[in-house]
Amino acid sequence: MNIAVFCGSSRGTDPEYAAKTEIFGKELARAGHNLVYGGGHVGLMGVVADAVLEENGHVTGVIPLSLEQKELAHNKISELHVVKNMHERKALMANRADAFVALPGGVGTLEEIFEAWTWAQLGYHKKPVAFLEMNGFYAQLFAQMDHMTHEGFIQPIHREMIIIEQDPKRLLERLETYIPPKNKWE
Repeated sequence: MNIAVFCGSSRGTDPEYAAKTEIFGKELARAGHNLVYGGGHVGLMGVVADAVLEENGHVTGVIPLSLEQKELAHNKISELHVVKNMHERKALMANRADAFVALPGGVGTLEEIFEAWTWAQLGYHKKPVAFLEMNGFYAQLFAQMDHMTHEGFIQPIHREMIIIEQDPKRLLERLETYIPPKNKWE
């Protein structure tokens, strides 16, 4: 399975984010999955790529030319695709991915995982969308998602389609056994 991982280009303030990201990357490779990610060597992006590589896993990076020119690209990964812009990056990552996972990150991470979730709701794909929760990082976001569901803006079936796990092995198992619900307009 090719797993697209969205995460921060920084490590955050809590060292546990990097430690748990490394564990996730190693588990991903040990389970025989491939990493598809944003192509950087910095932050949690670099941590997850390095962890997969340490376990002899395959890493595909997709980075916009502007970021590659700033020397942010990870040059030791299995494949690196340099694209024109963020739109091409997201399209190539989505096409390569069989599943989407968010680790801690910022605005870009949220934008990417929410786009994948939106596409799943609309039936553009039937791939699992997941969060690897670390130290309550996304707790308030999940509460907001629950509120949006309660207020009628997210259908319960679509709220439930999001996989949330704290254990990397369990998250990978759930990705492997995912059965998509009906899309929003079925």
